[in-house]
Formats: sequence, structure tokens, C-alpha cells
Amino acid sequence: MEEFQEVFEKYAPVVYRFLLSHCQDPELADELTGETFYQAYLHIGSFRGKCRIETWLCQIARNALSKERKRRGRLAELDPEAESPSPDLFSRFADREQALLIHRQLHALPEPYREVFTLRVFGDLSFKDIAGIFEKTESWAKVTYYRAKDKLIKKMEVENGD
Repeated sequence: MEEFQEVFEKYAPVVYRFLLSHCQDPELADELTGETFYQAYLHIGSFRGKCRIETWLCQIARNALSKERKRRGRLAELDPEAESPSPDLFSRFADREQALLIHRQLHALPEPYREVFTLRVFGDLSFKDIAGIFEKTESWAKVTYYRAKDKLIKKMEVENGD
């Protein structure tokens, strides 16, 4: 049990940042971080050691987030009166138009570019961690990130007319 506590203390921030980068909701990220470690504790026997522990934990976190999104989707279908979130998510930023443009262009990127860029920039994950999540090489993660960054810059230049 003490070993698992050490794993939690070491990797909880990584899992939290990973989840936060995907859901943009600190409370949900915190809740799903707990769920991730609960599931990891229950299934620790299935960890084969073929990847790094943080990679395995992020895969569990991805599954937990997916389940939560499906659950929330079903709840929204049952409650037609539910309010939709405000479309202006960047109202707190000084230059919200620029933030919206960046957000829109980021989400227009095809996969895996969008996810790799998001994990690197917002999730603060290393290329090695990203490679592990996708079960690819570290070089693949680097190339994909830099291609995503290049695509994003080009889209921004076209949008701004530069």
C-alpha cells in the first residue's frame, strides 16, 4: 500500500494535467484523477510493465474521461432544459478574440496533431510520455508536435491575412 501511495504522490500531478488539458475543467480533472488512481489500484495486477507507469495511468485517465463524457451526454439527452455552456470560454482573457481564434484553429487541426499539441502545451507532458500514450516512438511525438505547431501557425497567418 505504501508503494502505491508513492506512485500516487509522484504521478497524480501528471495525470491531473493530462486530464485538465482534455476537459478544461479543474473540478472534473480532479475528480477523474481520483477515479484514475482508484481504477489503477483495482487493476494493478494487469500492469505488465511494457510501458512507463505514467503512460499506463494516462491511458486509464483517457478511458475515465471518455466514460464521463458518455455519461454526461446521456444525462443531457434526458434533461432538455439543461443550459449549454457559454460559447465565450475565453472572456477572462485580455485578448479574447485572439484566444478564440487560436482555440478555433487548434480544434480544426486533424488528429493526431491536435491531441499531441494539446498534450504537449496544455498537458505539459514530455515527448516520451506522449509517445507512450500513442504507443509510438519519441521521434514520432516530436515530429507530430512540430508539424502541428507549423500547421497552427500557417492557419493563423491565413486567418490574419499575413
